[in-house]
Amino acid sequence: MRGTAISADDLPFDNSFAELPPAFYTRLMPTPLPAPYFVAASSKAASLVGLDPALLSQPDFVEVFSGNHVPPRSQPLSAVYSGHQFGHWAGQLGDGRAILLGQLNGPHGPMELQLKGAGMTPYSRMGDGRAVLRSSIREFLCSEAMAALGVPTTRALMLTGSNQQVIRETIESAAVVTRMAPSFVRFGSFEHWHYRGKQEELRILADYVIRDFYPELQSAENPYLELLTEVTRRTARMIAHWQAVGFMHGVMNTDNMSILGITLDYGPFGFMEAFDVDHICNHTDQGGRYSYANQVPVGHWNCYALANALLPLIQDKEAAEAALDGYIEAYGDKFDELVHAKLGLSTSQEGDRALFDAMFKLMHENHVDFTLFFRRLGELRLDVMDHDRNEADAPLRDLFLDRPGFDAWAVEYRARLRQEGSSDASRREAMHRVNPKYVLRNYLAQTAIEKAQNGDYTEVSKLLAILERPYDEQPENEAYAALPPDWASHLEVSCSS
Repeated sequence: MRGTAISADDLPFDNSFAELPPAFYTRLMPTPLPAPYFVAASSKAASLVGLDPALLSQPDFVEVFSGNHVPPRSQPLSAVYSGHQFGHWAGQLGDGRAILLGQLNGPHGPMELQLKGAGMTPYSRMGDGRAVLRSSIREFLCSEAMAALGVPTTRALMLTGSNQQVIRETIESAAVVTRMAPSFVRFGSFEHWHYRGKQEELRILADYVIRDFYPELQSAENPYLELLTEVTRRTARMIAHWQAVGFMHGVMNTDNMSILGITLDYGPFGFMEAFDVDHICNHTDQGGRYSYANQVPVGHWNCYALANALLPLIQDKEAAEAALDGYIEAYGDKFDELVHAKLGLSTSQEGDRALFDAMFKLMHENHVDFTLFFRRLGELRLDVMDHDRNEADAPLRDLFLDRPGFDAWAVEYRARLRQEGSSDASRREAMHRVNPKYVLRNYLAQTAIEKAQNGDYTEVSKLLAILERPYDEQPENEAYAALPPDWASHLEVSCSS
């Protein structure tokens, strides 16, 4: 479709999820959004479904991706699922404000397009089915920022807004974000049928997921066991990516866990700034269940919940437990690989774990900015004389209150680099390819939000362009890589959106 002048009505939607029995969803139309306007679009996401991004700001596309007009080939629906929320069984949930338009084929296969904030559904419970501009900007930007960081994630195609008022803690304006993924099936989609004792529906869903997204498992002796094994592995590797870039999801409920092992549902997320292993990014999560440190064990717990739901199909408890045991190894292997790369180490050697543990302990004790530390670590040089070392290390060293502590660790780090014959120039280049300079800090998102709330949407697009190239120096955007201002410490994000 790229490069061709098509109308929104020409969008060739398909919808494989709509081929499931009616119990899996409710067919419905989106609720029109009064006088919708274009806010921003992602050209990189558009390329995944073969769309020309220049078309997305046109009135007919704004109407479709605000929910005001449904193309002829779309089969809009909202899916039902259940889940554990903050560790407690919450029962039936479902797409309370999301409506699936269908799939578009792209160069890497079909992608589902879903409108988030498109109005009430039978699963809205006490909600109004709307999303607000504030949270929609955050989800739009973070989806694309995570993709640029190489983290498995859903994507965001575009963002529209409206002056329609929505009541949250205050009165805010409504918005719709069009998000994309090969599938939005969740762990909670399987829990829904398991806890209702509906084994046939459970089997239908598992067969659908295997057929469309894990076809290589169809010939396995026990494809349901292999599904659990692969989802567990993917989930562990995804969370290793989170930890390595300092990302905190904030609401790791089972209904927010993707069966494809991709980051799903950007609510009260955050990127680590002053490093604290126990940091809680979600103001609602007062118990700290979803703290940075707890993301790894909670991911494992969620896989257990999925295993429990799939057990009637697997019919082998010991085999299911063995599949779950693979989580720790998959996470450990991936995180170890990522940290070696972040430190510019091309080999694995005895003592590396102790070096890493000492580094994270020192970062935690000194509340060192996570992103700046790893970025500046790439500038550390081996070719400096001892008496010049403190001055040469100053940009990195000055992040620490305990400078002697940093100096002692840096001695060990330099010794480790020399052990493998590291070269300053090549190591710097390699480290800057994996340690971002730019991440979606809360204050950057907040600045874009405040401008948008005053009718200026240029900062959303500017920030998107910066975050799409997180590893590039971008000297003209240096201010976006700075330590957060004092006022940023008062920002809070919560489950309310």
